[in-house]
Amino acid sequence: MKNCSRREFLRASALSSAALLTAPSLLALAAKRTIPIGVQLYSVRSVFNNDVPGTLAGIKKIGYQAVEFAGYANYANDAKGLRQLLDDNGLKACGTHLPGALGDVTGDNLDKTIEFNEVLGNNKLIVAHISATTPDDWEKQADIFSGIAEKLKPRHMRIGYHNHTAEFTPLPDGRLIEDIFFGKASPDVFIQLDIGHCAHAGADPVAFIKKHAGRILSVHVKDWVPDTKGDILGAEGAIVKWPEVLAACQPENGPQWLIIEEESGKYDLLKGIELDFQNLAKLLPT
Repeated sequence: MKNCSRREFLRASALSSAALLTAPSLLALAAKRTIPIGVQLYSVRSVFNNDVPGTLAGIKKIGYQAVEFAGYANYANDAKGLRQLLDDNGLKACGTHLPGALGDVTGDNLDKTIEFNEVLGNNKLIVAHISATTPDDWEKQADIFSGIAEKLKPRHMRIGYHNHTAEFTPLPDGRLIEDIFFGKASPDVFIQLDIGHCAHAGADPVAFIKKHAGRILSVHVKDWVPDTKGDILGAEGAIVKWPEVLAACQPENGPQWLIIEEESGKYDLLKGIELDFQNLAKLLPT
């Protein structure tokens, strides 16, 4: 993504979103979903870090209802200011990928992380990387997560883990790291399923959602295109069977948020997450 000034960003974002704003059917479709739609801010990491207010305004114009953080740019010490920007744009916080991973929820950092996210109105703390290699390592990490989950309970917060492809790549004995970790962790440790990574690894996201019904609190809506290594939902050559996946992502199976993520870095400004939103809207019930 290219860097740009705040004025250039706002102008480009407004033009990019104009078609959506003149097509209220997209927003109406999003509003009719039982499960609301958010966006992972890693998708727009360059522009977000350069212009937090402008990025959030552009995200709202596209039609998103919430954002999931992956760092807080220059608001890392200003939770109130960041919350005000969310409120100003009618956005909610649907989660945060902890910038410092487990370091943010251990020792003296735990209370700081809780207090920051309480101000944001966020109750889902998510780790997206674990330094573990063997099954024993993963089980030990599961115990650590379980201890953190217990400490979060009185503050009405949850800790979860977000997968990549490795967790769904079978071990020599046929087991999956995802099953080993969540089989050992307390049920209070929730699953954030990255559908694109799951499918890319050759696993069946629909079967996994049904197997862990009630424990998957959010899903990353992302595809995988083997030829281009792209991840736009429903793009030509993409492998995820979205009608089946979205049918499985119903409240009775646990997901509270559909969170779009476009992490390829192939698109300027907000174009990637706009394409994803448009393609998802086409799949939603009328």
